[in-house]
Amino acid sequence: MIKKLVVIGVGLIGGSFALALKKAGAVKHVVGMGRSQKNLRLALQLGVIDEVADDYATAVEGADMVFIGTPVGQMPSIMRAIASHLNQRTVITDGGSTKQDVIQCAKDCLGEHFVRFVPAHPMAGAEHSGAAAAKVDLYHGRKVILVPQPKTSVRAVAKVRAAWLACGAKVVRLKAREHDEILAAVSHLPHVVAFSLMGHLAQHKNPKRLLGFSAGGLRDTVRIAGSSPEMWRDIFLANQVALLGELDAYAEELQVMRRALKKKDGATLLSLFEKARRARERWIVPPARQ
Repeated sequence: MIKKLVVIGVGLIGGSFALALKKAGAVKHVVGMGRSQKNLRLALQLGVIDEVADDYATAVEGADMVFIGTPVGQMPSIMRAIASHLNQRTVITDGGSTKQDVIQCAKDCLGEHFVRFVPAHPMAGAEHSGAAAAKVDLYHGRKVILVPQPKTSVRAVAKVRAAWLACGAKVVRLKAREHDEILAAVSHLPHVVAFSLMGHLAQHKNPKRLLGFSAGGLRDTVRIAGSSPEMWRDIFLANQVALLGELDAYAEELQVMRRALKKKDGATLLSLFEKARRARERWIVPPARQ
């Protein structure tokens, strides 16, 4: 039982964490903090949180766990603000999509409390944000990656792991660099594609008419372009090196296809498409059916 949980950034990720723990009976009282009072009042009305705190000192006083669910760019100021008010048993964790930068931030800002910081990343999300987007079952059956450091308290890791298991998640561990490299390929690059494609289409001479003829294919491809611009700006900048590597590799893949198209090389195009289709089928077919 978490007697007091503090969620800083009561949006899709933090709000869903609180709702899932409430449903599981694993938390007694949830305190919310964030930049938007309107969003916090809505979170209170929806039952996502039980109390709105006006300052960090009041919020984290006596807290068993603090969950930071903000964009990663906001985490340094938040960690600096809470550090002097944490007690010796408060466990701190996060839901950031990058880990090397967040871990360094925690080392720099949390001081003696760094040993109770458990870096985490739930592999779940949606294109919507804010407290209204929170879902009680968002994490059910989804992976949550923990990235404990050599000095991280075993008790703290166990507490965060238990919380995510109570949410119905599957907990795995990765090294920070490995996490960021994997996410650059499977999460961050797709968002680059969605944002850039939507931006490209919006610059056409008559984008309204153009998009009026679109169907499910375009909607499926650009769905995630509806995600928080601030959050993804921070993620891209935080994971710059790994993401640039994936972008370069993807650009070369596009050039291979462009060259084949320019030469009217149907055999190469067919080969590329068949290879991609087989890869997709291997990915989406459940292991039991393979």
